Amino acid sequence: MFTRCQLAKELLRHDFPRSYLSNWVCLVENESGRSTSKVMQLSNQSVGYGLFQINSKNWCRKGRKGGICNIKCEDFLNDEISDDSRCAMQIFNRHGFQAWPGWMNKCRGRSLPDVSRC
Repeated sequence: MFTRCQLAKELLRHDFPRSYLSNWVCLVENESGRSTSKVMQLSNQSVGYGLFQINSKNWCRKGRKGGICNIKCEDFLNDEISDDSRCAMQIFNRHGFQAWPGWMNKCRGRSLPDVSRC
C-alpha cells in the first residue's frame, strides 16, 4: 500500500507524465485504494488486478501469460509496479482514462488530488 506521495513518486519513476499525474493518482485511489494486492471480481465475469485494477477480460490471463499486455494477471499483485505501469500505459494509449470506471465516476471533471508538494 502506497501513501499518496509515495504513489506519485513511483509513477514518475515509471515515466508517467507529470502533466497527468493527478489524474493517475485519482484513478489509482479510486480503483484500488493504492493497494497493489487488490483483486476484485467484476460483473462481466472478469477480474481486476492490482494497483490499476487491470482487467483479465482483455489485458492479462490468470495463471499464464496472455492478453494484450502478454502477462499473468497475478504479476500485478506485488509492490514492483513496472509491469503494471507498462500495461496501464498501453491501456491508456488505446482508450485514455475512460477505460477505468474509477476515473470516470470519481475523477473526470472533478477536483483532483494535489500532488504538487510530493
